[in-house]
Amino acid sequence: MLPARRCLSQKKMKSCLMKLCRLLCFLLTLPLHVMKFTGLYAMYKRVFPLLAYNITFSYNDKMHETKRDLFRNVGKFANTDGSLRLLEIGCGSGANFKFYPHGCTVICTDSNPHFEKYLQMNMDANKHLTYDTFIVTSGEDMDEVKDESLDVVVCTLVLCSVSNVQRVLQEVRRILKTGGAFYFLEHVVSDPSTWTHFFQHVFEPLWYYLGDGCMVTRATWKDLEAAGFSELHLRHIQAPEVTLMIRPHIMGYSIK
Repeated sequence: MLPARRCLSQKKMKSCLMKLCRLLCFLLTLPLHVMKFTGLYAMYKRVFPLLAYNITFSYNDKMHETKRDLFRNVGKFANTDGSLRLLEIGCGSGANFKFYPHGCTVICTDSNPHFEKYLQMNMDANKHLTYDTFIVTSGEDMDEVKDESLDVVVCTLVLCSVSNVQRVLQEVRRILKTGGAFYFLEHVVSDPSTWTHFFQHVFEPLWYYLGDGCMVTRATWKDLEAAGFSELHLRHIQAPEVTLMIRPHIMGYSIK
């Protein structure tokens, strides 16, 4: 019984330390809270696309094999005439374009209009695709997209920063054709026994602002399990060589 009590005591101490450190981090971010409240933080949204564009090169290099594996069977959801309409939620600068099958038509959405400049750069570099339109909207509100009009929807490193994950997944189901697929690659909260979990909770208040709303403590797989898709193919992985805070990932696809 003594070792069990000691283990329980250590867990409580670790939890208390985590909460204290998180509070200290939160206090350090108070100026950022003030900036958001006064509207000054909006200036960062102009800068963030440039930062994201540059970070994308490093992330894609490290995750190249993972992404290639993720998107390897997208083509099987094409129509009998070979056409495939794909919509990407939170497309950012178009980091996934090179992994999409030749000839598919891509619709891009993002809530930040300042990504368009960098998005065009990747469009110019990926001539194997046909680009439909760029819609400035959130994943929770895609009213411009018709019901059951898409064969594939893609979302990578986006569900961490939306305001309502379940609402986004409801929209995905609405716009997908029956039998269509939703592909995802997202960083998630780590196992509570790990130090990664500790640091995710401690530094999340600061990470939230640096990552333009990114939450590193979401258990997004639970939202996917509850979303009502007919099939869910999901794997938990540890992303190689990326920042400790976002190393735990989930990847896969679900079918409507």
